[in-house]
Amino acid sequence: MIDFKTLLFDVADGVATITFNRPDEANGIDAAMARDLNQAAVRCDEDPEIRAVVITGAGDRWFSAGGDLKSFHAEGDNMPAFLKGVTGDFHLAVSRFMRGDAPVIIAINGTAAGGGMSFALTGDIVLMADTAVMTMAYTAAGLSPDGSSTWFLPRIVGLRKAMELALTNAKLTAAEAADLGVVTRAVPAADLMDEAMKLARQFAAGPTRSYGAVKRLMQASLENPIETQMELESRALSDMTRGRDGREGIDAFVSKRKPAFTGE
Repeated sequence: MIDFKTLLFDVADGVATITFNRPDEANGIDAAMARDLNQAAVRCDEDPEIRAVVITGAGDRWFSAGGDLKSFHAEGDNMPAFLKGVTGDFHLAVSRFMRGDAPVIIAINGTAAGGGMSFALTGDIVLMADTAVMTMAYTAAGLSPDGSSTWFLPRIVGLRKAMELALTNAKLTAAEAADLGVVTRAVPAADLMDEAMKLARQFAAGPTRSYGAVKRLMQASLENPIETQMELESRALSDMTRGRDGREGIDAFVSKRKPAFTGE
């Protein structure tokens, strides 16, 4: 078992629940949290018992304020090199959560700012408490985005709106974020974790390899010409029938029974 210093990490019934656990520091991402996130992502990618992931923040005020600027400031003239290390771990975590088979549900319990908003964008399903807000925030500190937001945001809302959000640091309410497609939906704050866990348990009982194929196909879709994308679809579909769940799903359909998926 990995001992995480900045995260709470729990696995039950096929669901890994990861909680940013620096509430006194607005759940800010420092070097230790970036490393922890990377290790947590590796654990979720490698443990076959983990078939869904829920990520949230401790407390009800902050999901994450993004980069811990106080820890950056403490590095003085070493700050540029230090930031390359922090973002390296942070970006590896994003990539591994994105490319893993297990669906990732982000439950935004409070303000998501800077890297916190960037990280929230990476979820496969993103639920946002109706009391929460999000903002890019980077330029307010004279910085530029990280954590994949310059990849995700233009794809989600279009280049013009992405530019506006990044340059003005406009605050989005949960309803506004849902309308833009930045989050999947807004939910009452009191119901946030119940909704997230309900979805996670549903995914944990589902065809994990199939979910992974859906994630990878969707991620590739905006980069490929249609012929390339259809070939990837063909190969992925064929590959699904090599595993137990693909065969089980077809057999259950033909037999008119509920499938029993194992993630294999």
